[in-house]
Amino acid sequence: MLINYDYIKDESYGFRFKGGHQQRVAGLYVLGKEKQNSTSYNWDGLNRSEQDIVVFQYTLKGAGKIRIGQRTHDLHPGEAFFIHIPSDHTYYLPAESDGWEFIYITLFGDEVYRCYETITKEIGHVFELDVYSPPIQTILHTLEQVAHQQLDDAYSSSATAYAFLMQLYAAVFHTAKEKALPAAITKARVFMDNNYDNLISLDDIVAASGLSKYHFTRLFHKGMNATPIQYLTKLRINKAMELLKNEQLTVEAIALKVGFSNGNYFTKVFRSYLGVAPSTYRNSKIFSPVDYLISD
Repeated sequence: MLINYDYIKDESYGFRFKGGHQQRVAGLYVLGKEKQNSTSYNWDGLNRSEQDIVVFQYTLKGAGKIRIGQRTHDLHPGEAFFIHIPSDHTYYLPAESDGWEFIYITLFGDEVYRCYETITKEIGHVFELDVYSPPIQTILHTLEQVAHQQLDDAYSSSATAYAFLMQLYAAVFHTAKEKALPAAITKARVFMDNNYDNLISLDDIVAASGLSKYHFTRLFHKGMNATPIQYLTKLRINKAMELLKNEQLTVEAIALKVGFSNGNYFTKVFRSYLGVAPSTYRNSKIFSPVDYLISD
Protein backbone atom coordinates (compact mmCIF):
# COMPACT_ATOMS: atom_id res chain seq x y z
CA MET A 1 0.00 0.00 0.00
CA LEU A 2 1.51 3.29 -1.08
CA ILE A 3 0.71 6.12 1.33
CA ASN A 4 1.31 9.80 0.62
CA TYR A 5 2.70 11.15 3.89
CA ASP A 6 1.74 14.78 3.12
CA TYR A 7 -1.85 13.98 4.09
CA ILE A 8 -0.95 12.46 7.45
CA LYS A 9 -1.28 14.77 10.44
CA ASP A 10 1.64 15.62 12.67
CA GLU A 11 0.53 13.70 15.74
CA SER A 12 1.95 11.18 18.17
CA TYR A 13 0.24 8.19 19.79
CA GLY A 14 1.17 6.23 22.89
CA PHE A 15 0.17 2.59 23.41
CA ARG A 16 -0.27 1.08 26.85
CA PHE A 17 -1.95 -2.31 26.65
CA LYS A 18 -1.91 -5.24 29.04
CA GLY A 19 -0.69 -8.60 27.81
CA GLY A 20 2.51 -10.55 28.45
CA HIS A 21 2.79 -11.50 24.77
CA GLN A 22 3.95 -7.95 24.01
CA GLN A 23 7.05 -8.33 26.18
CA ARG A 24 7.71 -11.85 24.91
CA VAL A 25 7.40 -10.86 21.25
CA ALA A 26 6.86 -7.22 20.25
CA GLY A 27 4.81 -4.29 21.43
CA LEU A 28 4.11 -0.75 20.23
CA TYR A 29 5.10 2.00 22.63
CA VAL A 30 4.92 5.28 20.67
CA LEU A 31 4.15 6.12 17.05
CA GLY A 32 4.15 9.51 15.39
CA LYS A 33 4.88 12.02 12.65
CA GLU A 34 6.53 15.33 13.51
CA LYS A 35 7.96 18.57 12.15
CA GLN A 36 10.65 20.33 14.18
CA ASN A 37 11.95 23.86 13.57
CA SER A 38 13.48 24.64 16.94
CA THR A 39 17.01 23.77 18.03
CA SER A 40 15.55 22.99 21.45
CA TYR A 41 14.60 19.62 19.96
CA ASN A 42 17.23 17.41 21.57
CA TRP A 43 16.91 13.89 23.00
CA ASP A 44 19.69 12.49 25.18
CA GLY A 45 19.61 8.69 25.27
CA LEU A 46 21.10 8.57 28.76
CA ASN A 47 18.69 11.09 30.25
CA ARG A 48 15.20 9.81 29.44
CA SER A 49 12.44 8.36 31.58
CA GLU A 50 11.75 5.52 29.12
CA GLN A 51 13.69 2.34 29.72
CA ASP A 52 14.47 -0.68 27.53
CA ILE A 53 12.82 0.43 24.31
CA VAL A 54 14.12 0.84 20.77
CA VAL A 55 13.43 3.86 18.56
CA PHE A 56 13.28 3.83 14.77
CA GLN A 57 13.12 7.32 13.24
CA TYR A 58 12.97 8.08 9.51
CA THR A 59 13.61 11.45 7.87
CA LEU A 60 10.99 12.59 5.35
CA LYS A 61 12.17 16.15 4.73
CA GLY A 62 14.82 18.54 6.00
CA ALA A 63 17.81 17.41 8.05
CA GLY A 64 18.74 16.37 11.56
CA LYS A 65 21.71 14.82 13.32
CA ILE A 66 22.39 11.95 15.68
CA ARG A 67 25.49 11.38 17.75
CA ILE A 68 26.12 7.76 18.66
CA GLY A 69 29.13 7.37 20.91
CA GLN A 70 31.94 9.43 19.39
CA ARG A 71 30.46 9.60 15.88
CA THR A 72 27.92 12.10 14.56
CA HIS A 73 25.72 11.28 11.55
CA ASP A 74 23.81 13.71 9.33
CA LEU A 75 20.24 12.59 8.69
CA HIS A 76 18.72 13.49 5.33
CA PRO A 77 15.51 12.34 3.57
CA GLY A 78 15.53 8.58 3.16
CA GLU A 79 17.82 7.98 6.14
CA ALA A 80 16.81 6.31 9.38
CA PHE A 81 18.35 5.57 12.74
CA PHE A 82 17.67 2.62 15.02
CA ILE A 83 18.78 3.00 18.63
CA HIS A 84 18.17 1.55 22.09
CA ILE A 85 17.16 3.53 25.15
CA PRO A 86 19.11 3.91 27.32
CA SER A 87 22.40 4.23 25.40
CA ASP A 88 25.02 6.86 24.65
CA HIS A 89 23.38 8.86 21.86
CA THR A 90 21.75 12.22 21.21
CA TYR A 91 19.55 13.15 18.28
CA TYR A 92 18.71 16.77 17.60
CA LEU A 93 17.92 19.57 15.15
CA PRO A 94 21.21 21.30 14.28
CA ALA A 95 21.42 25.08 14.03
CA GLU A 96 22.17 24.96 10.30
CA SER A 97 18.98 23.03 9.50
CA ASP A 98 15.84 24.88 8.39
CA GLY A 99 13.66 22.08 9.76
CA TRP A 100 13.27 18.36 10.19
CA GLU A 101 10.20 16.28 9.28
CA PHE A 102 10.16 12.64 10.29
CA ILE A 103 8.14 9.62 11.36
CA TYR A 104 9.03 7.32 14.21
CA ILE A 105 8.02 4.09 15.87
CA THR A 106 9.11 2.97 19.34
CA LEU A 107 9.01 -0.71 20.19
CA PHE A 108 9.71 -3.09 23.06
CA GLY A 109 9.76 -6.85 23.55
CA ASP A 110 12.21 -9.74 23.52
CA GLU A 111 12.00 -10.34 19.78
CA VAL A 112 12.45 -6.62 19.16
CA TYR A 113 15.70 -6.64 21.13
CA ARG A 114 17.01 -9.70 19.29
CA CYS A 115 16.30 -8.20 15.87
CA TYR A 116 17.71 -4.86 16.96
CA GLU A 117 20.99 -6.49 17.96
CA THR A 118 21.21 -8.40 14.67
CA ILE A 119 20.49 -5.38 12.48
CA THR A 120 22.76 -2.92 14.26
CA LYS A 121 25.60 -5.44 14.53
CA GLU A 122 25.51 -6.15 10.80
CA ILE A 123 24.87 -2.71 9.27
CA GLY A 124 25.03 -0.17 12.08
CA HIS A 125 22.53 2.23 13.61
CA VAL A 126 22.05 4.53 10.60
CA PHE A 127 20.94 3.33 7.16
CA GLU A 128 18.94 4.26 4.07
CA LEU A 129 15.45 3.11 3.09
CA ASP A 130 13.17 4.08 0.23
CA VAL A 131 10.01 5.88 1.36
CA TYR A 132 8.02 3.25 -0.57
CA SER A 133 9.71 0.35 1.23
CA PRO A 134 7.37 -1.87 3.30
CA PRO A 135 8.56 -0.78 6.77
CA ILE A 136 8.15 2.92 6.00
CA GLN A 137 4.77 2.40 4.36
CA THR A 138 3.70 0.30 7.36
CA ILE A 139 4.43 3.20 9.73
CA LEU A 140 2.46 5.59 7.51
CA HIS A 141 -0.43 3.14 7.15
CA THR A 142 -0.48 2.52 10.90
CA LEU A 143 -0.61 6.27 11.55
CA GLU A 144 -3.70 6.41 9.34
CA GLN A 145 -5.23 3.45 11.18
CA VAL A 146 -4.65 4.98 14.59
CA ALA A 147 -6.02 8.34 13.47
CA HIS A 148 -9.24 6.54 12.52
CA GLN A 149 -9.30 4.48 15.76
CA GLN A 150 -8.64 1.23 13.91
CA LEU A 151 -5.83 0.01 16.17
CA ASP A 152 -7.01 -0.14 19.73
CA ASP A 153 -6.09 -3.49 21.30
CA ALA A 154 -2.96 -5.29 22.45
CA TYR A 155 -3.10 -8.08 19.86
CA SER A 156 -3.44 -5.94 16.75
CA SER A 157 -0.81 -3.48 17.98
CA SER A 158 1.58 -6.33 18.77
CA ALA A 159 0.96 -7.83 15.32
CA THR A 160 1.72 -4.46 13.73
CA ALA A 161 4.93 -4.11 15.75
CA TYR A 162 6.11 -7.57 14.76
CA ALA A 163 5.19 -7.07 11.09
CA PHE A 164 7.14 -3.80 11.01
CA LEU A 165 10.11 -5.50 12.61
CA MET A 166 10.17 -8.34 10.06
CA GLN A 167 9.76 -5.87 7.18
CA LEU A 168 12.62 -3.78 8.52
CA TYR A 169 14.78 -6.85 8.94
CA ALA A 170 14.10 -7.91 5.33
CA ALA A 171 14.43 -4.39 3.91
CA VAL A 172 17.78 -3.47 5.40
CA PHE A 173 19.42 -6.71 4.35
CA HIS A 174 17.80 -6.53 0.92
CA THR A 175 19.06 -2.95 0.60
CA ALA A 176 22.55 -4.15 1.46
CA LYS A 177 22.31 -6.71 -1.34
CA GLU A 178 20.94 -4.12 -3.76
CA LYS A 179 24.07 -2.06 -3.32
CA ALA A 180 25.79 -4.74 -5.40
CA LEU A 181 23.59 -3.87 -8.40
CA PRO A 182 25.39 -2.01 -11.18
CA ALA A 183 25.12 1.75 -10.96
CA ALA A 184 23.49 1.82 -14.41
CA ILE A 185 20.47 -0.12 -13.10
CA THR A 186 20.12 2.17 -10.11
CA LYS A 187 20.28 5.23 -12.36
CA ALA A 188 17.59 3.78 -14.64
CA ARG A 189 15.29 2.89 -11.73
CA VAL A 190 15.64 6.34 -10.20
CA PHE A 191 14.88 7.87 -13.61
CA MET A 192 11.73 5.75 -13.99
CA ASP A 193 10.61 6.38 -10.41
CA ASN A 194 10.93 10.12 -10.99
CA ASN A 195 9.49 10.22 -14.52
CA TYR A 196 6.88 7.45 -14.73
CA ASP A 197 4.20 10.13 -15.17
CA ASN A 198 5.80 11.34 -18.40
CA LEU A 199 5.74 9.73 -21.84
CA ILE A 200 9.22 8.23 -21.52
CA SER A 201 10.53 5.55 -23.86
CA LEU A 202 13.09 2.76 -23.64
CA ASP A 203 15.59 5.08 -25.33
CA ASP A 204 15.07 7.64 -22.55
CA ILE A 205 15.68 4.97 -19.91
CA VAL A 206 18.77 3.72 -21.72
CA ALA A 207 20.11 7.27 -21.93
CA ALA A 208 19.70 7.65 -18.17
CA SER A 209 21.73 4.47 -17.61
CA GLY A 210 24.70 5.68 -19.66
CA LEU A 211 25.11 2.31 -21.40
CA SER A 212 24.36 0.98 -24.87
CA LYS A 213 20.81 -0.31 -25.36
CA TYR A 214 21.89 -3.93 -25.86
CA HIS A 215 24.19 -4.04 -22.84
CA PHE A 216 21.75 -2.15 -20.60
CA THR A 217 18.67 -4.26 -21.39
CA ARG A 218 20.61 -7.50 -20.74
CA LEU A 219 22.05 -6.11 -17.51
CA PHE A 220 18.70 -4.77 -16.30
CA HIS A 221 16.87 -8.05 -16.95
CA LYS A 222 19.58 -10.02 -15.17
CA GLY A 223 19.51 -7.75 -12.12
CA MET A 224 15.76 -7.08 -11.88
CA ASN A 225 14.26 -10.20 -13.48
CA ALA A 226 12.20 -7.93 -15.71
CA THR A 227 12.72 -5.77 -18.77
CA PRO A 228 12.91 -2.00 -18.26
CA ILE A 229 9.49 -1.55 -19.87
CA GLN A 230 7.97 -4.26 -17.65
CA TYR A 231 9.38 -2.50 -14.59
CA LEU A 232 8.02 0.86 -15.79
CA THR A 233 4.60 -0.57 -16.59
CA LYS A 234 4.19 -2.25 -13.20
CA LEU A 235 5.30 0.98 -11.55
CA ARG A 236 2.61 2.88 -13.48
CA ILE A 237 -0.09 0.30 -12.73
CA ASN A 238 0.66 0.43 -9.02
CA LYS A 239 0.49 4.22 -9.04
CA ALA A 240 -2.79 3.99 -10.93
CA MET A 241 -4.29 1.58 -8.37
CA GLU A 242 -3.59 4.15 -5.67
CA LEU A 243 -5.17 6.97 -7.70
CA LEU A 244 -8.26 4.87 -8.45
CA LYS A 245 -9.20 5.23 -4.78
CA ASN A 246 -9.96 8.86 -5.57
CA GLU A 247 -13.38 8.73 -7.17
CA GLN A 248 -13.09 12.36 -8.25
CA LEU A 249 -10.50 11.41 -10.85
CA THR A 250 -11.66 10.00 -14.18
CA VAL A 251 -9.94 7.00 -15.74
CA GLU A 252 -8.66 9.28 -18.50
CA ALA A 253 -7.16 11.69 -15.95
CA ILE A 254 -5.49 8.84 -14.07
CA ALA A 255 -4.07 7.45 -17.31
CA LEU A 256 -2.37 10.76 -18.04
CA LYS A 257 -1.16 11.14 -14.44
CA VAL A 258 0.72 7.84 -14.58
CA GLY A 259 2.28 8.31 -18.01
CA PHE A 260 -0.10 6.66 -20.47
CA SER A 261 -0.90 8.52 -23.68
CA ASN A 262 -4.67 7.99 -23.36
CA GLY A 263 -7.36 6.25 -21.35
CA ASN A 264 -8.05 3.52 -23.90
CA TYR A 265 -4.48 2.27 -23.95
CA PHE A 266 -4.26 2.52 -20.16
CA THR A 267 -7.45 0.43 -19.82
CA LYS A 268 -6.03 -2.22 -22.16
CA VAL A 269 -2.78 -2.50 -20.20
CA PHE A 270 -4.55 -2.40 -16.83
CA ARG A 271 -6.88 -5.19 -17.93
CA SER A 272 -3.93 -7.32 -19.07
CA TYR A 273 -2.40 -7.10 -15.59
CA LEU A 274 -5.47 -7.40 -13.35
CA GLY A 275 -8.06 -9.00 -15.59
CA VAL A 276 -10.57 -6.17 -15.19
CA ALA A 277 -10.96 -2.61 -16.45
CA PRO A 278 -9.95 0.28 -14.15
CA SER A 279 -13.58 1.31 -13.74
CA THR A 280 -14.48 -2.20 -12.57
CA TYR A 281 -11.48 -2.39 -10.29
CA ARG A 282 -12.43 0.77 -8.40
CA ASN A 283 -15.91 -0.67 -7.68
CA SER A 284 -15.12 -2.89 -4.70
CA LYS A 285 -18.67 -4.23 -4.66
CA ILE A 286 -17.91 -6.05 -7.90
CA PHE A 287 -14.19 -6.72 -7.65
CA SER A 288 -11.90 -7.16 -4.65
CA PRO A 289 -9.19 -4.51 -5.07
CA VAL A 290 -5.57 -4.94 -4.02
CA ASP A 291 -3.15 -2.28 -2.84
CA TYR A 292 -0.06 -3.45 -4.66
CA LEU A 293 0.44 -5.63 -7.70
CA ILE A 294 2.95 -8.49 -7.58
CA SER A 295 3.43 -10.28 -10.87
CA ASP A 296 6.05 -11.99 -12.97
